[in-house]
Amino acid sequence: MYNVSIIGASGYTGAQLVQLVQQHPALTLKGTFVSENSTDAGKPIGSLHGNLAHLSYTLTPISDSALTQMAEDMDFVLLATPHEASHDWMQTLSSKKAKVLDLSGAFRLKDTDIFAQFYGFPHTASDCLNKAVYGLAEWYSDDITSADIIAVPGCYPTASLSALKPLAQNGLLDSQVRPVINAVSGVSGAGRKANLTTSYYEVSLQAYGVLGHRHTPEIEAYLGTKVIFTPHLGNFKRGILATVTVKVTPGTTQAQLAEAFTSSYQHCPLVRLRNSFPKVDDVAHTPFVDLHFKLDEDSCYAVITAAIDNVMKGAASQAIQCVNLMTNQPIETGLVLS
Repeated sequence: MYNVSIIGASGYTGAQLVQLVQQHPALTLKGTFVSENSTDAGKPIGSLHGNLAHLSYTLTPISDSALTQMAEDMDFVLLATPHEASHDWMQTLSSKKAKVLDLSGAFRLKDTDIFAQFYGFPHTASDCLNKAVYGLAEWYSDDITSADIIAVPGCYPTASLSALKPLAQNGLLDSQVRPVINAVSGVSGAGRKANLTTSYYEVSLQAYGVLGHRHTPEIEAYLGTKVIFTPHLGNFKRGILATVTVKVTPGTTQAQLAEAFTSSYQHCPLVRLRNSFPKVDDVAHTPFVDLHFKLDEDSCYAVITAAIDNVMKGAASQAIQCVNLMTNQPIETGLVLS
């Protein structure tokens, strides 16, 4: 059994991690932590998340000594924390035995100038940044297996890259035309903290972060080409639907497109290639990414749709996929229950 602690366990992603670690046959949850000044400190996690009311974990305030102890005692530490906290704590957490999986954006971008531009503070944890491996599980499994620090991808990049990387890897993207990504997320993507603009009652389908969202450089960095990315907030709880329009290379056929997706994902049990365009309800509360595509061979334009649960495949279950890779277990262990 591998010992695990979760920091940031009070939020939607943190609570989802608690559930996934608890049900995993090879993981033992040893600690659930929140920030030192959190109003949730000292509360049972079930008082915040009723679906976890059968569990006895208490939300413990983090401290410097607790960080040091986790680094020495844990096999894995999962960070569902703000970017700044992950950045500041990573050196301590990764200095000993523990392997650290960070679900914030603190270690996804290798270019520190771009990071500062989009995240609003300078990146100074250069040693940790150099060690960090991008945790898009289906595409970087070899690197993940031997890593000590995993930068778990953002939810929008997970959906977008799952849709686009098969084309990029097979040389099917027209380099002169940027892929256009329109993606809609449920309100859980905005986090648990109350906010008028993300209140379920106030939300109506709306674009935000237009031509400046921090996930744009992340998508571009791991796709290898510029994109136009427009996120939207929808009035539903969980899920992301990303519809991607691309120009493919002249002469590309539907059969070539199908082969690109099939060959890319034939050994990926958590990717489902669908026979029709998926919807959010198909993947809500699951670890799957569902994909479908269609090509107009005359115009060389293709449309690909990716559907994921933003809290699961876009965060928590992808972190567990990485843990499975790092412990030499089937990637779906603890995620697909028979």
